[in-house]
Amino acid sequence: MSRPVSRRLLLAAGLATPALITGRNARASTEVDVELVLAVDVSRSVDNEEMEMQMKGYAEAFRDPRLAEGIAGGPMGAIAVTLFVWSDWNIQHTLVPWARLDGPASCERFARALDAASRETYLYTSISGAIDYAANQFGQRFEGLRRVVDISGDGVNNSGRPLSAARAEALAKDIVINGLAVLDRSPQPAALLAGLPPVDEYYRDEVIGGPGAFLMVAEGYESFAGAVRRKIIREIAAIPAPGPRVEREFA
Repeated sequence: MSRPVSRRLLLAAGLATPALITGRNARASTEVDVELVLAVDVSRSVDNEEMEMQMKGYAEAFRDPRLAEGIAGGPMGAIAVTLFVWSDWNIQHTLVPWARLDGPASCERFARALDAASRETYLYTSISGAIDYAANQFGQRFEGLRRVVDISGDGVNNSGRPLSAARAEALAKDIVINGLAVLDRSPQPAALLAGLPPVDEYYRDEVIGGPGAFLMVAEGYESFAGAVRRKIIREIAAIPAPGPRVEREFA
């Protein structure tokens, strides 16, 4: 027997009838166009300066007028966003809880929460742990027509369970995984000696997945702010236009 198509997928594909849209149940106040989970790498390869660049980059993105305009263009004119940092397999800390964004004022409040959030750094890099944690954040307060995880990082999975298993489980739940790979201009010597793949290729081949998934590559932390702005604006589009699987941002 074929698997029933979820209402979320029908709406996201633009196939829902007016009756579905206007006859929502008691959860209507929590429905949004996109549930977006921002997962930020704070492993030891990210120093204090780079951590600050990341958080400022996210704050700047939510202050960009184009982001509020993009939100307004959705069927419901609202998205839900949360941000957590991750490192070892057992280290995931939510810094900014779920918030409903529906215009410049709410976007500014979210940006201020990012400004005030703690700056943290730890040791290892567990992308699988980050995906597992992110997948469990959905459906807590909001019901999105699309569910998107946005993972930023500058290294490969070296802690926790196999990345392929975590990725497959998330994709089976209709979660789209996008990536923001940062090409560190001062790579760790151990990475060079180990012959690890370039981070952008690794994220493209092993991390991202799902309908319309894409990778944004920041050529150094100096270009992080521009990369995250472009990435989030593309992610919140009501009907994401076909675009390149890999985009790059230069400082």
